Amino acid sequence: MLGCLLYIIRCKNRKVKTRLSILLIALLMPLSIAFGAGKKFTLVIDAGHGGHDIGAPGSMVNEKSINLNVALAFGRYVEQACPDVRVVYTRRSDVFIPLYERADIANRAKADLFVSVHTNALPGGRVARGLQSYTLTLSKAGANLEVAKRENSVIELEGNDRQHMAKYDPSSPENQVMFELLQSQNMERSVEYAKYVQQETCAVAGRLDKGVHQANLAVLRLTSMPACLVELGFITTPDEEQFLASPEGAELMAKGIFNAFVRYKAKYNDKIVIPYAASGTPSARVQAETAMQKPVAKASEEPQPTRVVRKVKPAEAPAPKPKKPNKPAEEPAAKAKAAKDDDGKPVFKVQILAVNRTLRPGSQQLKGHKDVDHYMDGQTVKYTKGASTDYNEMLRLRKKLLDDFPQAFIIAFKDGQRMDITKAIQEFRLRGK
Repeated sequence: MLGCLLYIIRCKNRKVKTRLSILLIALLMPLSIAFGAGKKFTLVIDAGHGGHDIGAPGSMVNEKSINLNVALAFGRYVEQACPDVRVVYTRRSDVFIPLYERADIANRAKADLFVSVHTNALPGGRVARGLQSYTLTLSKAGANLEVAKRENSVIELEGNDRQHMAKYDPSSPENQVMFELLQSQNMERSVEYAKYVQQETCAVAGRLDKGVHQANLAVLRLTSMPACLVELGFITTPDEEQFLASPEGAELMAKGIFNAFVRYKAKYNDKIVIPYAASGTPSARVQAETAMQKPVAKASEEPQPTRVVRKVKPAEAPAPKPKKPNKPAEEPAAKAKAAKDDDGKPVFKVQILAVNRTLRPGSQQLKGHKDVDHYMDGQTVKYTKGASTDYNEMLRLRKKLLDDFPQAFIIAFKDGQRMDITKAIQEFRLRGK
């Protein structure tokens, strides 16, 4: 392995060097996962803005203070209830931390999840309410350009530190190798956590659900793990500012984000025991029963975490409309027969959507794309496009789809069953095709 690394460093042929780099990364990633399997789950909590960077100004308080209060409360819940989780903060006081350093903190800590806490704002006296969550898109034509501009504007405050941002250029050939290998897995998990944040926090705190979005946010782009940026509410809307600035509001928002973390960790961290007692009542409170050894559900089985729920008045949070009964969940193999290959090779697809019901033909959410497939993952319907044993073919297809589906990422099946994308890429590279 060392000899291969030295050869890559000395190689003058750029194409050969890039191909060898991809192969080496594909070989090393499973090893890094294996070596890290025994370590504690690491959560990095980032309170946006700070110090001379006040964020969005409010009439009562500035954004930086709201962000810090919620971030610290979220961290306390995790520290008290999850002794098997290592919590790292980018800041715990009113200090300025450059964007690149926030990402470096997470990368150095080898974080399993990065959560950045922010507060939304609108100009010109406009009024809006609700919780939004953001995950990364590398598409430059994202629909959330204004959010990206506002959250990335802190770069201008970093002075000479702007030079640190250049080395993370996602378009460079060297970084693109890592981005493409990591993004497929990280994108799915980022969206999943963001979805949990919306569900849990809106239920606990009585907030309006403004959905999960994608934007090219620097603090997410520079991290190398699943990451989510939460916009708690609109500081420019008086009643939202009053709620978010209150101790009760900060606690409720933190509880919701924490409940989302519990669900995410139960689903994706199968090496760590979660000390929670299951409860069928929605008002049950989380208890840190460190002596309990509760088996963790498999990724395909959505766990039912204990939640902290506050009863809200109908005016604050309208009762959700009754949902139509979902069809019985089917195994991915039922809709992935086309993915089965006679030679047992991994079949790659591009996942474009994840929704809670089957879409009707011609649905606007499919944006005119007809040659799509779907499969069930628990109660979630996941839509895909394309199918090939050639990873590069799906890579090219994904890039074409980014304008319509900026959240698109590559997944893999083997013998009709969903498989780890890193292992699938490794198998593809080793075949030399």
